[in-house]
Amino acid sequence: MSWKLELSYFESCSCDVVCPCTASFALPATLDRCRVTLVFQVNRGEVDGIDVSGLNVAVIADTPKVMSDGNWRLGLFIDAGASDAQAEKLGAVFSGALGGPMAALGPLVGEVLGIERAPITVQADGLRHSVRIGDAVDLEIEDVVPLGSESHEPVKLTGVLHPAGPELTVARATRSRIDAFGISYEGSAAFSRSEFSWAA
Repeated sequence: MSWKLELSYFESCSCDVVCPCTASFALPATLDRCRVTLVFQVNRGEVDGIDVSGLNVAVIADTPKVMSDGNWRLGLFIDAGASDAQAEKLGAVFSGALGGPMAALGPLVGEVLGIERAPITVQADGLRHSVRIGDAVDLEIEDVVPLGSESHEPVKLTGVLHPAGPELTVARATRSRIDAFGISYEGSAAFSRSEFSWAA
């Protein structure tokens, strides 16, 4: 079995400003728990010979204040536009069953709250990224550009250990309502990343 995905990504969590656990899972979240939505766009990809290009996946997670303590609770949304075969393959990749970055998080997961098919609409417009997932998620983030910046380039966080790779763009939530799998929160901190690859 082999697979390769070319992805774009963004997230929003319940922490204030920049999420401490992005720098290290050993650093505590700013609130009593970390609640986060991870959104993945498959720009191009194939899993075991099945084309999954153009589909979207989202992970909703609730973790202890210190993420490295484990016992994460998470649920997975798979694009309703996926065929049964595509949904099966995407579920295997994003659950970590087929290896890759999500498999590395497996030991931290204490409870899987479910895998659901749902309409997932992802949009990107310059610095803004948004997702709607049925009635469960309505989220928009905006990449942060430093005040007075002549380049107008957003702020980057580098050297991180993250499923989306070692460099993330710092963002903030401009709209955030998440109520899925028994996890409800409004996000503040956010990150994005465009055009990176996973393979196994």
